[in-house]
Amino acid sequence: MSRGNLITLSAVVLLLILFPVLVANVEAISHYLDVMVFVGIFSLITMGLSLLMGYAGQISLGHAAFFGLGAYTSGILCVKVAVSPWLAMVGGTLVTAVVAYGVGVPSLKLKGHYLAMATLGFGVIVNIVFNEEVELTGGPSGLSNIPGLKLFGLPLRGELLFYILVWSMVLLVLIFCLNVIHSRVGRALRSIHDSEVAADAMGVETARYKVMIFVLSAVLASLAGSLYAHYVGFLSPSSFNLLFSIRLVMMVVVGGMHSLWGALLGTWLLTFLGNEWLHVFKDFDILVYGAILLFVVMALPEGLVSVVPRLSHMWRRGRESEGGTGGT
Repeated sequence: MSRGNLITLSAVVLLLILFPVLVANVEAISHYLDVMVFVGIFSLITMGLSLLMGYAGQISLGHAAFFGLGAYTSGILCVKVAVSPWLAMVGGTLVTAVVAYGVGVPSLKLKGHYLAMATLGFGVIVNIVFNEEVELTGGPSGLSNIPGLKLFGLPLRGELLFYILVWSMVLLVLIFCLNVIHSRVGRALRSIHDSEVAADAMGVETARYKVMIFVLSAVLASLAGSLYAHYVGFLSPSSFNLLFSIRLVMMVVVGGMHSLWGALLGTWLLTFLGNEWLHVFKDFDILVYGAILLFVVMALPEGLVSVVPRLSHMWRRGRESEGGTGGT
């Protein structure tokens, strides 16, 4: 891990430690801890999407389906079979990995918009299954009474304990992903993103790496789904539809597709915008939301994460021009 990533990671950890203390002392924002739990859950998905889209160059519009598969598998195993929640999470991950491999092998032979359409179709099919399999999923009425998690016999009730659990997992996954992108695998993914033909010519097993990163991103989405199921305790097919897949992609694009930090930043911003800050606009919130997204995509094509490097570059150029003027 580079020195810059280590410094940024340390700052993020410090902020995460201080956040519960800061919001607890202000009643108006005390519920932000609950929102941050969802930010953490969604961050697991967007980090996987960042690896898939930003580094491997593969577009997916079906990750809400993998999120739902993890959630429903975990919930069904607990409610219908009385399996332990932790074992149910493992079961959800295994099921999703198998499905992702089965979908990824044929789909990843496609490129560009064709791949996007294939994953979109997969997401729609899975959502239909969630709605129609009433005996298993509860259908449109949803699946309820999903038990919460316990750690060493201690029930993880309340926002604070789940906040600690979720963000501990996010940090572990973040460290893992940072090591991946700075490894031989990461270099292979970037070469595939730049040119599959050139990567093949250099001996990179493009098909193997594309399927591997697709399955990894699906597994992270499944883990997020299981955490969501055991935190909320209720699942509805509407939570895993196409619009949510698009929202996940927008989180990655707005934050910065080619950066894991950008994925985290975009997830935080869009989750708070959608859940909290735009409610004051009432019926016009979707227009404001769209305008903000349009501005970011047009003005900052590399995402919000590029703002600091841009400002730093402008500052250095200003200092150099001042120095040159003073010298003459």
